Amino acid sequence: MLTAAVCGEVFASPSVEAVLAGILAVTGEAGCLLIVKNYTGDRLNFGLAAERARALGRKVEMVVVDDDIALPDLPQPRGVAGTLFVHKIAGAMADAGRPLEDVAAAARRIIKNVASIGTSLDTCTVPGLPKENRIPSGKAELGLGIHGEPGVEQVDFSGAAQAMDLVLTKLRDHAPDGSSVALVNNLGSTTPLEMSVLCHGLVQAGIASHVVGPASMMTSLDMHGFSVSILPATNEELEALAVPVPMAAWPGMQALVDVPVTPLPDGLTPIEPIPSANAQTRDTIAQVADVLIAAESTLNELDAKSGDGDTGSTLATAARALKARLDAMPLADLTQLFPALGNELSQTMGGSSGVILAIYFNAAGDACAGGAPLHKALAEGLTRVSDVGGAQVGDRTMIDALAPALAALSDGMGASAAAARKGADNTAQIHRAKAGRAAYVPSENLKGHNDPGAEAVALVFEGLAKAMKG
Repeated sequence: MLTAAVCGEVFASPSVEAVLAGILAVTGEAGCLLIVKNYTGDRLNFGLAAERARALGRKVEMVVVDDDIALPDLPQPRGVAGTLFVHKIAGAMADAGRPLEDVAAAARRIIKNVASIGTSLDTCTVPGLPKENRIPSGKAELGLGIHGEPGVEQVDFSGAAQAMDLVLTKLRDHAPDGSSVALVNNLGSTTPLEMSVLCHGLVQAGIASHVVGPASMMTSLDMHGFSVSILPATNEELEALAVPVPMAAWPGMQALVDVPVTPLPDGLTPIEPIPSANAQTRDTIAQVADVLIAAESTLNELDAKSGDGDTGSTLATAARALKARLDAMPLADLTQLFPALGNELSQTMGGSSGVILAIYFNAAGDACAGGAPLHKALAEGLTRVSDVGGAQVGDRTMIDALAPALAALSDGMGASAAAARKGADNTAQIHRAKAGRAAYVPSENLKGHNDPGAEAVALVFEGLAKAMKG
């Protein structure tokens, strides 16, 4: 890539003397190519340094990168992350011994063809200066510069997929056949997870055949945004981009290919149950699912007191998946239904909750198959969960509500719901959990708050009691 980089102050051009020192430090008989981004100070300082170097007998060429398409009618577009294509391709050609004239001509061809645009949710923080908060919540700024310059417009922000789609809409005319190279650049503080979601959106759009990144390559300090640069590359340019370079920050170029899908090995493929109909059982399961879906935000808020705030989302996601699968369930045969519920929940419910409920329902199914009545089969499921998971009543888990609810089930659903509610509310007085994630949380965080798992159990039994009463 580069043999030398000349740095100025933050967001400012280096001095003529600094540029000249860089040229003189690295330039041999083959000459020197200066790659400059299109900002007035850079053009002037690098341009004057090049003139002074030539006067000293050095062979110097200069190219100016102007790849930003945020303002298409601007006579002097800015140079942004597309500059990296010039660095890599020109650098590979120079390293291979090509003459300066050829390297400069290739650089100018890349500059003519490359296009870039970025967007951000926030501005950057310049050291020593107060932060400018010009982008309101719920908005993103499109077409920002890498020196914190304002973008061309502020747009509504609804998610990563929409942000990537907006950027690619601006770039699509510069990559008409989908065979371009896309450089996905982190502007500074966008998380790896966010960058992966953005890159997925780019792949889905089919705009490129190769990708560089996602990575932090041309940042704007800590700006929370990204940019995409598109280059319709020739075979020679693809080869230059693929040449390895001993530089940790360069992520390399990868071809975009279909993800290989391998069938599950024998023994892991889920056995599909034989569907059977039972309107009452179907309605009961649907009612339970609706209760959990409606309680999603409430349970998340409660879980945030003692965990990572996702209990409601975990249960609601599984409930939605279960509702969609009801017509494929063996609803008329509890000995088959319980294991089917366990298998379904183990696949759709994340964390330990899915495993716990899978153990519970499989154990209840075994008990049903052995001739146990419903309430005893459900109690057997609870016993198995306690044996495997190690939690007991008083440990501040879902068992604190489930155990009393099942014990009262023979007295009717109303009594069972009341027992579940009492058990769940009692967990607010248990200030030291002995199982689950809450066991790692300070007691101050638990005081006065129900365990989210126990609360979910109470809500389910209350919902069922209300439905059956109706």
